[in-house]
Amino acid sequence: MAYNVLLSVTAADRVGLVSAMTARLFDLGANLGTTTFNGVRDAAEFSAICELPPDVDMDTLQSQLSGLPELAGATVHVRRFDRGAETTAEGAVIHHIECSGRDQPGIVARLTEIFIDYGANIVTLNADRVLSGAGDSYTIRFTVEIPSGRADACLATLANTAGAMRMIFSFSKVGG
Repeated sequence: MAYNVLLSVTAADRVGLVSAMTARLFDLGANLGTTTFNGVRDAAEFSAICELPPDVDMDTLQSQLSGLPELAGATVHVRRFDRGAETTAEGAVIHHIECSGRDQPGIVARLTEIFIDYGANIVTLNADRVLSGAGDSYTIRFTVEIPSGRADACLATLANTAGAMRMIFSFSKVGG
């Protein structure tokens, strides 16, 4: 029976790194779930939840990736990742949310506290800081499960908070 693993790779960033890893994962029959990659200057970090076929064990996956020339000197960790069904909580609706604007301290903390108040669960969070001469900008992307009866109020509070921080706020509802 197929099973899930959490794959984490830290390596020197180089051209073709993501392509080499994902091609090897494909060759092994892995199915990628939530995946992130960050490459900053000389360092890179790749993490993915992968569904592996029953005939591929975690040691094989680790040795196959570690053997790639693009991953010379990299640290590759693979561990079992048991998770529940791929469904939302009862009565929850998935939303994609994005806030962007000038970088300032506490942005992520202020926005994520709102989710607690409305019983919303963060499924994914990605944040990017872009340095520029005109002032640093910051973009945060969330995928969130919000209880359906609380979604409108939660989104309004997020929009007001983002507006108070002079950030641009947008969202979309998955599936509609």
